[in-house]
Amino acid sequence: MNDKRQFEGFSNVAELIDVLKQKFQNIKLYVCFSLEKTEVNINEYLENNSILIVTDPSYTPDKMFSIYGLADKYVEIDLELIEKKGPGYFLCRIKAARKALHGRKGLRFKLEEGEVAATNFKIANYNIDLTDYKIPTTIKVVLDQFKSLNAKMADIVNVDVFKSSETDALLNNIKKTGKNVLISDTSDAESYKAMNDNFIDVTEIYGKDLARFMKFNAEKGYKSIAITPFIYVSDKEASPFGYIRINSKTATLDIDAIFDMKEKSMNLIGQIQEANTKLFTVRQPIADISRDGVKLKITDPDLMNGISKVKRLVFDILFKMQAPITINGEIKSAYKLGKDMFIGIDFTGNSSRKDEMKRFYEVLLPMEAAYKANLIKNLKAGKN
Repeated sequence: MNDKRQFEGFSNVAELIDVLKQKFQNIKLYVCFSLEKTEVNINEYLENNSILIVTDPSYTPDKMFSIYGLADKYVEIDLELIEKKGPGYFLCRIKAARKALHGRKGLRFKLEEGEVAATNFKIANYNIDLTDYKIPTTIKVVLDQFKSLNAKMADIVNVDVFKSSETDALLNNIKKTGKNVLISDTSDAESYKAMNDNFIDVTEIYGKDLARFMKFNAEKGYKSIAITPFIYVSDKEASPFGYIRINSKTATLDIDAIFDMKEKSMNLIGQIQEANTKLFTVRQPIADISRDGVKLKITDPDLMNGISKVKRLVFDILFKMQAPITINGEIKSAYKLGKDMFIGIDFTGNSSRKDEMKRFYEVLLPMEAAYKANLIKNLKAGKN
């Protein structure tokens, strides 16, 4: 299943403002990812793409934040905080905006508590900050284990994360570009050149100092060198996070060594993600459901705390008398109501089990039909 909401931009700010004035006069706007479901009202439209907004007096937005609303289509607006005018009163500049290409694909309907549930939530323990390259101890253990298990790849094997201020010119370039390094013969200057665009030209990195680098490799007894980065995908970005480096004193490394390292690096990332994931087996009710998303009612405090730190998660949907259906979801809204938290989730994928989503639709469609029939029945009853 791949029903992730697709967006298109507005042609200009004037078009956006026209939509806001026409479609959202009586429809509320909210701050994205605000746990308290913070409401926003646009008080005044100003020049230079600026607006004055009014919100909860206790709320202060980040320098960059987003608001959203749902009229006939979902609209999301990125704002820059310019000035705080007073409690809950802010001058902001519109930086970007987008609207959904289509309205919701399927009818979202309410469920009785216990009718459908969610469980087996897989949530990242830590938001790894790729800008600081700081990692928890559990992931350091994974790196050390990986290095130990793959020690026979070459005479010297090094597995590490990039430093926040990398001083090694070669590693710094790998961190910036995500490209590989292959020096098959450290005694041959031609071998330091890039074989294609996926590789770094080491001669350009070192320039006049190349001879010194070649001398260093000779003194260390290195015959071949290969380095490949591993890419960690976080909530915010996909970025080179660390690297595998092998130095051979005996064998000549070629492109096959890079392919082997790439395959191992993908396994390593899988291990890092698994080590960074916590499983919550608690059952939580689904408040409403559609073909492309759900609203979850979160009552478990530990799960509530875990979900509040992430934007994506994996969980199972449990229909009565059916095997679990594993879903990948993206959190689009979150707010608290009393002691409970409500999470709006768009489906972004499912597990690879055969015909799983076909089974999901087969269960959901009769529920949709029954809900529509009940709505029509109630409307007719109201007219009589």
